[in-house]
Amino acid sequence: MNHKWLLFCPQLPATPSSPRVTIWRRMRSAGAIGLDNGLWLLPNTPLSAQVIEELKEYVQQQAGSSNSFLANAFDPATEDGILERFRQDRAEEYAEFKEQCADFLKEIEKEIQRENFSFAEFEENEQDLIKLEAWLVKVKSRDFADGTQAAEAEQWLEKCRQVFQQFATDVYTHEDPDHTRKKRCDPGSISPK
Repeated sequence: MNHKWLLFCPQLPATPSSPRVTIWRRMRSAGAIGLDNGLWLLPNTPLSAQVIEELKEYVQQQAGSSNSFLANAFDPATEDGILERFRQDRAEEYAEFKEQCADFLKEIEKEIQRENFSFAEFEENEQDLIKLEAWLVKVKSRDFADGTQAAEAEQWLEKCRQVFQQFATDVYTHEDPDHTRKKRCDPGSISPK
């Protein structure tokens, strides 16, 4: 495939360790793979270049130095290995995302079985769903090499949305004494009295 890669080589003082942790966290957040001796690799995209430029400034502020390079893999085997590392990292993230979706669905089911249709429970689960939505956006933005697992993750998220919407309807029905359980209403269409 002959991808172009951005190679980032930061050098930081031995102490404190917090700048190295910051580099690690920001590079992982950008979807980079770590190579030997603190080298980082990202695909050559405008967003990746921006991340590296920001980190170069950060490294300089921390009394360090850095170099960045535009590179190609030396041979097809090296490139295949790089792409596989990106795929493995995303596979782990998608697996964790699906696990969190399953936990979300179990939590909603538990609240339904307990008939815990309080507004507080609604808000807590709404926040959890918002976190899932934001997380999937981040994972998909780091999915440079494959993208095939994104569709399944979207299906999991859609299931969470549907179950949450039904739970929201149940909360509304329970909280509104004039509303019967047989009548379903979209809480998004409620206007203040």
